[in-house]
Amino acid sequence: MSVQLPPVVITRPRAQAAALAERVAALGRTAVVFPLLEILPLADPAPLRTALQALDSYALVVFVSPNAIDAALAEIKVWPQNMLLAVVGEGSRRALARHGITAANATIVQPSNPMREDSEGLLEALDLTALRGRRALVVRGEHGRELLSDALRAAQVDVTQVAAYRRVAPQLDQAGWTQLRSLLESGADWIVTSSEALRFLVQFAAQLEGEVGVVKMQQQRLIVPHFRIAETARSLGFSNLTLTASGDEALLGALQFAP
Repeated sequence: MSVQLPPVVITRPRAQAAALAERVAALGRTAVVFPLLEILPLADPAPLRTALQALDSYALVVFVSPNAIDAALAEIKVWPQNMLLAVVGEGSRRALARHGITAANATIVQPSNPMREDSEGLLEALDLTALRGRRALVVRGEHGRELLSDALRAAQVDVTQVAAYRRVAPQLDQAGWTQLRSLLESGADWIVTSSEALRFLVQFAAQLEGEVGVVKMQQQRLIVPHFRIAETARSLGFSNLTLTASGDEALLGALQFAP
């Protein structure tokens, strides 16, 4: 008799969830797309456009996420040749490739350690000495960690930081609340790739069933690709955690092993 495995809930923004959902289904698992973040355009894109119009004045452009890449490159018709770029993960490198930017026409720096695809890992990969006294543009969401920009400034890099998009909690309709209730009752493997998304998830569980809903959520299995998300999960009362390296391959690998 085969064992019925729980569904796998993918919590990325809807536009970024489809490819992973297909790969989860290819493993024979039931994939459920339940976005916990919504990516929205800026209320005022003027500062972003102003920064992008001066690209040639920067020695380095850092994109902190695929969303930053998609939003910024939607504003640019032709990307400057041989621009030094930096990204924090393989997902961002793939996003650049979708826009035609690869190692063939740009120098792209990213962390070398798959367990540290974050600001700290990127800082280790960058030649900060060569950037001293030069300008860097950091393209990010409206809110986020300041570590990268602060560290660059401490290394005497002239940093301009600009937002390219907004992240908000989705508005659940009746079908969404019903789906969440079902997932809490049946148990699931949740792929969560953002601490902010995880906090929204706990808030939704509390709105749905109060403390009982939170306890049900805490009993679910979480699969997370970064130690900082794992730390957030533990602080929120989760204990059934699987920490993987960054990237979809590592997340998919975790699904093939029991917690």
